[in-house]
Formats: sequence, structure tokens, C-alpha cells
Amino acid sequence: MPRFPDHLTGPGPSNPFPGIKVLERRIGREIPHRLGSNEGLDMPHRALRERFGDAMVEHVYCYGDSEALGVRRRLASLYGLPLENTLVDAGADSLIALSLRSVATPGCTVVSASGTYPTFGYFARGQGCHLVERPYREAPGLLSPDLNALLASAHEHGARLVYIANPDNPSGHLHSDEEIRQLRAELPEECWLLVDEAYHDFRDDADSTFSREVLPGVIRLRTLSKAHGLAGLRIGYAIAEPETLAMMMKVRIHYAVSTLTQAAAETVLDHHSEVEAHVREVKQRRERLAAHFRDLGAEVLPSATNFIALRLPSAELAGRLNQELLEAGRLIARPAHPDLGHVLRITAVEDALAPGRFEILERAIMENSAQR
Repeated sequence: MPRFPDHLTGPGPSNPFPGIKVLERRIGREIPHRLGSNEGLDMPHRALRERFGDAMVEHVYCYGDSEALGVRRRLASLYGLPLENTLVDAGADSLIALSLRSVATPGCTVVSASGTYPTFGYFARGQGCHLVERPYREAPGLLSPDLNALLASAHEHGARLVYIANPDNPSGHLHSDEEIRQLRAELPEECWLLVDEAYHDFRDDADSTFSREVLPGVIRLRTLSKAHGLAGLRIGYAIAEPETLAMMMKVRIHYAVSTLTQAAAETVLDHHSEVEAHVREVKQRRERLAAHFRDLGAEVLPSATNFIALRLPSAELAGRLNQELLEAGRLIARPAHPDLGHVLRITAVEDALAPGRFEILERAIMENSAQR
């Protein structure tokens, strides 16, 4: 089992401001009078009420529940996750930073695929970690983080943590449950595995038994940004052993998830059929989009996400087309890492299926196909 940093294994640090919701749960009764906090309870918010209405304004006065119990209870009920194995924070990005703060120390080595979700590397370097990146595996119909290479680097460098996105961003590749289990089993005993599952809801087996497993030495991250449509409010959750989450709570920003965000998340989770319908529609659009570009002669990589990834013949071509699309008002994604500069990522929204939306890209694909 991986160890926690020495400075966290003692009694502190501890949250000096647990918040009124946590205090009420501790003493077992309501605290009706807030007379010692600096919340703007008497602010009339006339401008906010005029723009957004009274219902929204009621959520802006007070700090959010630092334990997000209402959200966690709904996640437990909907997805079969044990309540004690969940922690809510301000989106998957914040959870990546929180995970690194909890288990990594300045100067330690962390390992990831070169070109995977770049926010991990951004936070790892900010934490003072030594980042080792390994190239993706490439073959016809395959663009995937190389688990064997990540494993070898973890052993070679005595890594503190290995990061993998599953499904992968930006390739869309999905590693099997057994591959993830095997990776964890073969990592050095003191190495953590951070599994970013931001696109988990778009897996065909998203409700499998494995989706609810709590794996020793593993921190799993999910978000309500994609399938649940709450990207602008910043909320996600971690799944890990209770002692791991307790360490994360020691270094977490107390009120990172606002009262308004929690109320919005609870509302969306209470109407889960809308989420399920959205996921079905996204998958249908994804397959239509993939079929469209395949028919033009493009190489479309398999995807278990809400996007498709096109592998172009060269980074130069991909960069030029990405720029031309941007100048025409069409924003898609191209990885910044040079190893994946030949990949273009398109989200499966309805607007992407509008005739002529990708005329620039379509023309280039057909010209390239004719030359082969």
C-alpha cells in the first residue's frame, strides 16, 4: 500500500472552518442563528434577484456544505457508491491538484503518457514533481497510453504516482477493467495510481460492478461537467479508500464547492433520467459523426467518450486545419503536446452535425484520400 507524505500522517492539519452544516451534524441539531460568521446574510442582492430570481439568490448568502453530503448521498444512491468512499470537490481539475497535494511531495517522480490530459502535468510541475512522460502506443486503429511503458518508468524512477485517463483524453481509448487492475497490481508498492474517469459516463459499461470498486492505492476521479452538463459550476468527485479521502480532506480548500453549485448538482442528480437521455443522444451523435468522417476517408479512432478523435497524416496538416477552422469560427481541440499534434478532437454536439460545419476539414480529408 502506498504511503502518505510524512507531514500528513500526524494529527494535523485539520480544517479550522468546517462550516455550519458540518457543525449541525456533529451536535445533532439545527443552528438557526448565524452570529459569528462573515457571510453576507444581510446583503439585499436586489440586482441579483432582478437578474436571476429569488430562488437562486437564496443559495449565494452562505458557504457551502464542506462535506457536500447531499450530493454524496445522491451519488451513493444512483451509482451504488459507498458514501464513505466519496469526496466532492470543484471539478476533476481541482481533484487532480488535490490528489497531488495529498500524496506527492516536491521532487518526487510522477509518470503519465506524453500528450494525455495536460492539466495533470500542469499541476504536477506546480507541485514541484519531476514529470516523466512516455509516448502513446500507435498502430492502425489504435492510439493509447502505453501501460507497459508507464509501468516500466514507475519502477525505473521509483515513481510516487502514475496518472492515466480512462477513457483517454484526447484519443478516446478505453482500457479494460482487467488492464487497470493489472497495472495497479504490478506498480511499485509505494506508487499511487490516479485514474481520471472524467468520461466514465459515456462507457457502454458505465454501470458495471467495476465502476463501483474501491481499489487500494488508487484514486478515481469523475466529474459532473460532461454527462451532467455542469461544467461552468465546477463539481466532481473522487472514489477512494476512507483513509485516503481523510488525507485529501486535510489539504482541501474548505468551501471550494459553492452552495449554489451543490444545489444545482442535487437537482440534476434528482432528475437522472435527463442525464441518461443525454448520454444516449451523445453516443448516437458520436457514431454519426464518426461514420461521416470515415466515409470521407478519415482515420477515426475508437472512442468511449463524448468526442471523436481524427488522426491526420501529419502534425503540420492538423495544425494548419485547426487554425483555419478557428479563423472560420469553429473551435475544435488539438493537443498541445508535439507527440499528439497530428490529432484533432471534435465534440459530438448537434452543431457538429450541421451540413457544411466542417467544410474546411472535409475538403482536406478528401484531397488527402485521393492522393493515397
